[in-house]
Amino acid sequence: MVSNAKPARHQHAEITKHDGPPKGDGVRLQKVLAQAGVASRRAAEELIDQGRVEVDGRIVVEQGLRVDPENAVVRVDGVRVVVQKDLVYLAMNKPRGWQCTMSDDLGRPCVGDIVSERVQSGQRLFHVGRLDADTEGLLLFTNDGDLAHRLMHPSFEVPKTYLATVHGVVERSTGKQLRDGVTLDDGPAKVDAFTVLEINEGKTLVKLVLHEGRKHIVRRLLDAVGHPVVRLVRTNVGVVALGDQRPGTQRVLGRSEVGGLYEAVGL
Repeated sequence: MVSNAKPARHQHAEITKHDGPPKGDGVRLQKVLAQAGVASRRAAEELIDQGRVEVDGRIVVEQGLRVDPENAVVRVDGVRVVVQKDLVYLAMNKPRGWQCTMSDDLGRPCVGDIVSERVQSGQRLFHVGRLDADTEGLLLFTNDGDLAHRLMHPSFEVPKTYLATVHGVVERSTGKQLRDGVTLDDGPAKVDAFTVLEINEGKTLVKLVLHEGRKHIVRRLLDAVGHPVVRLVRTNVGVVALGDQRPGTQRVLGRSEVGGLYEAVGL
């Protein structure tokens, strides 16, 4: 379906006209958009007519442009579109107790088992970051090395959201302490946001948002303020949400999710 929303503002894009499709290799832009699942070819032509399509920083307003899907940066309404056919983006709900490895010498269940059919078919997938065995929830997989590297690098500050059930009744002052920062054995760390959701029978359910990626960072932060973790679930990475996805399942990310991840890391 093509949205009838007004074209996005392109603050840095220039409008360019083309006399016709350049000679040589390349795929017509409307075909590239159709293959990427943006719209049918006819609807893609309408998007181009409306000035809503941008290629390599320039808004395209005439039909027939040929592009190289391997290298062209294509955006629709300012959101990047993945046009390389061989790129894969998956969201998995990692079950508790599973190893965050593609294989395990001890025969323990691992996340590689869940994507094994894709790997056997030739897709060279790797997980973006890690979750320890006792942590469950959202884990991203891709073969897009540039995106994966930036998602894992703390300088891009991609937020990750966790739900943690902890021992004890968490006081309001604990949230302030975590937001201000706690000194751990490998240096200071802090959360971007902290919310107490529920207190029941001596345990507290809390939500944390942080962009840190150090090993066991959530568990260590909560230990440091006197509330050891009973259960930990990652629910969001940037714009991607776990939702009601069942443990042990995988799904292909939607176009807007992939575009949102690209935007978050400046690609």
